[in-house]
Amino acid sequence: MSLSRRIILSAADNVLIRSIAVRYGLRLGASRFVAGTTIEDALRVARELNSKGLVVTMDLLGESVSNRDEALAAREEILKILPAVEREGIDSGLSIKLTQLGLDIDGEFCLDNVDRIVRQAKELGNFVRIDMEDSPRVQATIDIFRELHDRYGDHVGLAVQSYLYRTMDDVIELGPRKANLRIVKGAYSEPPEVAYQSKRDVDEEFCRIVEKHLELGGYAAVATHDRKIIDFTKRLVQERGIPHDQFEFQMLYGISRGLQEELVSEGYKVRVYLPFGSHWYPYFTRRLAERPANLFFVLRNLLRY
Repeated sequence: MSLSRRIILSAADNVLIRSIAVRYGLRLGASRFVAGTTIEDALRVARELNSKGLVVTMDLLGESVSNRDEALAAREEILKILPAVEREGIDSGLSIKLTQLGLDIDGEFCLDNVDRIVRQAKELGNFVRIDMEDSPRVQATIDIFRELHDRYGDHVGLAVQSYLYRTMDDVIELGPRKANLRIVKGAYSEPPEVAYQSKRDVDEEFCRIVEKHLELGGYAAVATHDRKIIDFTKRLVQERGIPHDQFEFQMLYGISRGLQEELVSEGYKVRVYLPFGSHWYPYFTRRLAERPANLFFVLRNLLRY
């Protein structure tokens, strides 16, 4: 992990910094990366993105709840999203985190909560992506995904992280399912015992995972802003004759907007990950840590006040 990333993640846990950021952050620059605090905010932004040919995945931000009532409250808020998407005619799926739905409290309790959400997605003809979190939770996340994929098929997908040593084996093990996998580099602070530490190693493994997953017949959601990886994917699908309906590019809201529209103009499907909600701070700090240049954007806004 780079020094700048370590500093940002460490500062993010500072009580004073957190309190100031939560109070003023959306005004100071976090709104570039977060669609707002309400579902109405997210629907408005999603509609704008759809008008540019971009599809969307909505995510009600929140993670690591500490009691069942919080998890149930999160579930009920999440269950409002896909009906609103259908009502408004917006092209959007849904992304969820299992710790927001009780994974750290009880696995069966979490499974029941996620089952309600994925069952709703199937009823509405939509799709739910289970995000991957830090390494101690990977196996439990995969186990829940497998159970739900058995029940609901391709109405549920999973994210995998290329910086973890185990991910290639996980992708191969999941291969017979031909699942919809979102391939990301990874945004958590992981030790060298479980994760690649250099960008080069992470990037090379990312490309190997994309190639292997497509080779196994799965749907690849290539989630990156890295032009080298994007160009690698373009060459790969052209050389292998992989149809455009077997993959898509995914990017984060507020980052590489020009690249998103460029890819759409070239005929590629591009999905924008659209986070919203009042619990936006952990997500925002991970974005700063991934690309410290984002911090300078926030500091420039701060100087205006």
